[in-house]
Amino acid sequence: MRFILPAILLSICCQAEIAENPSARTTIADLLKTQQTVQSQLPRVRPAVVAIQTNDGTASGVIISEDGLILTAAHVAEKPGRQMRVILQDGKRVIATTLGLDKSADAALMQLNDNDLKWPCVKVSREVLKTKSGQWCFALGHPGGFDQERGVVLRVGKIVKQTANSLQSDCVLMGGDSGGPLFNLEGEVIGIHSQIWEERDQNMHVSMAPFFRSWDDLKSSQIIHVWGTGSGGYLGVEIGSEKDAAVIKVNRVDKGSAAERAGLQLGDIILSLDGESMQSAAQFLNAVRARAAGTQIQIQVQRSGNQIDLKAMLGSLPKEDAA
Repeated sequence: MRFILPAILLSICCQAEIAENPSARTTIADLLKTQQTVQSQLPRVRPAVVAIQTNDGTASGVIISEDGLILTAAHVAEKPGRQMRVILQDGKRVIATTLGLDKSADAALMQLNDNDLKWPCVKVSREVLKTKSGQWCFALGHPGGFDQERGVVLRVGKIVKQTANSLQSDCVLMGGDSGGPLFNLEGEVIGIHSQIWEERDQNMHVSMAPFFRSWDDLKSSQIIHVWGTGSGGYLGVEIGSEKDAAVIKVNRVDKGSAAERAGLQLGDIILSLDGESMQSAAQFLNAVRARAAGTQIQIQVQRSGNQIDLKAMLGSLPKEDAA
């Protein structure tokens, strides 16, 4: 079956964009170029997108290596060591084993059991920080489950927001898309479908950052429950931005973590890290991740109107054995 993206669909997207932001003037030529690019990428990437049968329905995933490594969402895989049925583009059913999960970011790996075969696969973008709001993207998946006559379903949209671990797009997703891939216009995976709301047109995707951050741990079937991890280091906080994006508020401090030992408290406003002013939650988390376990950092916070300097020694990434 041919998958044609009508220019009228992109035109509607353009009209919505202009209605929300009068300064955004995407031309018909831009839309046609985007349409042509997506159509050229689709035949190449479509064979790598798989349907995954779960206990309560179906989900999606994407093969990223010739030996059958699959990216999907943690809530799809659920735990390491599960044997799950995977359906390929031609309807062939094969078995994959779930590997590790990062439950803090909803990222997971699976491995097709027959890794002697040469599986269809796609590339993963390693330029995580280059993904920006307003960038065109397209989503693939199997909403409602595998349908050989219909094939994989294509949705085109734009990146709405980027955080340290996630991407938000306006690609319309449905149940069964969970774990499927979000692509840039170069045909590289930039995200994995995570939180899907059928009543709205903006959905969340795991970015590639959590996968790259814990690649070896995921491949060795570890389960990770963390926020604010570094390059082998761990601070142990959950943070968020207030209405003013420059206000970085501590929303959770993990028990026994480096953050708790340093004296970070709920409600603290993070001002700087090692003397560098922090302007967003993403900037702070990226700065933490750039430091290894055993590194001492200095965090300046605002608490009850006072500025307080705290010192923290980053710990090691907490893990939970597959057993």
